[in-house]
Amino acid sequence: MNRNLIGALGALAAVATATATPAFAQGAGCTRERLKEVAEQYRAAQREGSVIMNMRPMGEWVSYYENFELSSMTFGGVIATPQKVDWDRSFYDTTQCQVYVESIITNPEKPYVLASLIRAGGGPGSGPGTIGGFDVIVSEPHDWLFDASKTLYYAQREDWTDIPEAQRNTRQELQAAADAYLNLFKDKSVQVPWGTPCARLEGSAYTGKGQPTDSCEVGVPENVEMADRRYLIDPVVGAVAVFLRMGQNARADAHVFRIESGKIRYVHTVTNCGEQENCGFGPFKDMLARNPNFYPNLDHIPVVTRPQK
Repeated sequence: MNRNLIGALGALAAVATATATPAFAQGAGCTRERLKEVAEQYRAAQREGSVIMNMRPMGEWVSYYENFELSSMTFGGVIATPQKVDWDRSFYDTTQCQVYVESIITNPEKPYVLASLIRAGGGPGSGPGTIGGFDVIVSEPHDWLFDASKTLYYAQREDWTDIPEAQRNTRQELQAAADAYLNLFKDKSVQVPWGTPCARLEGSAYTGKGQPTDSCEVGVPENVEMADRRYLIDPVVGAVAVFLRMGQNARADAHVFRIESGKIRYVHTVTNCGEQENCGFGPFKDMLARNPNFYPNLDHIPVVTRPQK
């Protein structure tokens, strides 16, 4: 994928700011409703391949990163090309004014799974709700356990509906549960609050079978650093999205958690392997031949006809 550094960002920001609606230009608060608008704008931008025509208001300078490298919203970046998104799910962090969108694109010519973090916390001269930047982790065919169609199959059978208010965990409790899982990669003595049932969607490989006894406690690699963590936390759905650099190669990675009553219920990973096929573990088709249980049959679980937004 082209990772050019073409930077028309200043011009984009100027045009978008000029077309801002009066309410946003006056610096409306960072509400859940506003963040949902940002998510809808992002969907339109990805669908049409145009940020400038769909996302506003923007700050004076808006950065766009793919896999933690500066890229372009107008040339080369995934968002610069119209995409038919088959499925997505979004979370909203009203404290930090951030939106997370996980998108699945099954186009056989150019499939992707995208983990996108959109900063809407404003910046110099702009108020909360103003779009300030994008971080997108791009997973495509040579990346970790990649198969967009299989990822879609499992993701659309999961329940990420709102958690009743009285049962919601605090931000601190949610982050602690996510950190326990991530710390386990480096320290096997860490006690992880596993839920039951629990399922992990590792790229496209799924650990759950749709049974009440499903467990996520199936092991993780050893001595792997999960560094430079950045968090989006949405207590309404018990979601934590963590953008981080994984392992000695500092791979761009997103780990996303659904946490219920302090226990981990779902884990998703979206990992970019750089130039190394399947992150150095050999061709995925060979791994799959050795592990046919990567893809359990979940036809007995109804599909969620519309993802939670």
